[in-house]
Amino acid sequence: MFLGMQDFWTFLGFLLMILATVAAVVYGLVNWNKGGITRDEEEAEKRWMEEELELEEKVDGGVS
Repeated sequence: MFLGMQDFWTFLGFLLMILATVAAVVYGLVNWNKGGITRDEEEAEKRWMEEELELEEKVDGGVS
């Protein structure tokens, strides 16, 4: 039938596998050097972590 495959659904599965691979490669190439988080995001995450540690100390009574 299609490229020697007996069933349309087998062909469709094969085609979707190829398309997903191509999409993943294109996405990777487009986002290759996008960089990480911004300085503001890093500072917000640091503040959140400090607050989280303070809350854990209050809940645990300072026991690690």
